[in-house]
Amino acid sequence: MEIIRPLHVALAVSDLERAERFWGEILGLPKVERDLKFPGAWYQLGDFQIHLIVAERVIPDQTDSGRWGRNRHLALAVADLQAAKQRLAAHGCPVQVSASGRAALFTIDPDGNIVELSAAG
Repeated sequence: MEIIRPLHVALAVSDLERAERFWGEILGLPKVERDLKFPGAWYQLGDFQIHLIVAERVIPDQTDSGRWGRNRHLALAVADLQAAKQRLAAHGCPVQVSASGRAALFTIDPDGNIVELSAAG
């Protein structure tokens, strides 16, 4: 088997409107059209997509509350880490600076999905 490239990640969300506010408005990801019969939203990042799928119940699986990077998470590169941190703070989103010393921080979406934002480059 030869894996060529990542295609998408699917994340469970309980409230689509609230999730779309976080992923679309706060993180600023572009939403793409989808022709499916179940509730959700798709966001495009180059050749990669983030699929938000509505679930009746979402159970956060955070195992290490002290270090968010040691939990299951999605990592995204950002052009300006300080601007990202300020935007998250302005919207009341939780932020934890990476304990590794790398130029990275973590935030959590309204359903407990952890997102790493790392300085590009």
